[in-house]
Amino acid sequence: MITSVRKMVARYDIHPRKRLGQSFLEDLNIIRRIVALAEPAEDETIVEIGAGLGFMTEELAKRAGRVIAIEVDPRLVSVLRERFAGQERVEVVQMDVLKYDFSSACPGGRVKVVGNIPYHISSPILFRLLDFRRSISLMILMFQKELADRIAAPPGTKDYGIPSVIVARYTRVVSAMTVPPTCFYPMPDVVSSVLRIEVLREPELPDGALFAKIVRAAFARRRKTLWNNLRGIGLPEEMVDRVFIQSGIDRTRRAETLSVEEFSLLTKTWIETGADKLLDKRKGI
Repeated sequence: MITSVRKMVARYDIHPRKRLGQSFLEDLNIIRRIVALAEPAEDETIVEIGAGLGFMTEELAKRAGRVIAIEVDPRLVSVLRERFAGQERVEVVQMDVLKYDFSSACPGGRVKVVGNIPYHISSPILFRLLDFRRSISLMILMFQKELADRIAAPPGTKDYGIPSVIVARYTRVVSAMTVPPTCFYPMPDVVSSVLRIEVLREPELPDGALFAKIVRAAFARRRKTLWNNLRGIGLPEEMVDRVFIQSGIDRTRRAETLSVEEFSLLTKTWIETGADKLLDKRKGI
């Protein structure tokens, strides 16, 4: 069995494709630490995003009941299918992860998702995973550190923004480890971070689409107050003012000072005052 990324790349004459963001994690200690964070069990299904050459797939398959390895590159799919031929625990799926139906991985149950995801489409992947949050219990994902810091940022910090709020609405995020470029082949130009993202089992908060619209509008101009940002979305000023008065949120605050609970309260009040219906008519935000 080949135990080195570089040996496998040489054997199969694979040239990492920059347009696919291919940079293979070759540090086996880091791979094992990531797998340990997922805590795979014999009765669980793990969906791996960007299985690549299969080194993390192999570690996951030692502990999980089933591993669905998603890979878009047909060259790597061939390697994976050869490598895991005859292993019933591993299913190799050739597909763009942005088209994968995560609810199909374990119908009626919840899966765990693990992956060193392509950095150029990290945000779309993350938000697609959130769309399937009812089918996912835990995500262990590697991001470019700059984005990871924004996702995990608490209120009142410079990194706190739209990703922080929307992800915190549905999950509990912990920054688990930093991974230097030297752990990859070829070496990327950035430092990476692994996040442990636990999907919360809580009652649905007010209208998710409206929540996201309000958050995006509130952060539209970071140096402006909530009042200045939200009054410019197409509603009469008196109605926007009513939302702030009824919610008890100071309209002179800036978006980065609000917690996810306060954004949820703002959304709930928006609905209670009927501002959402008027907004729909005016096609605001």
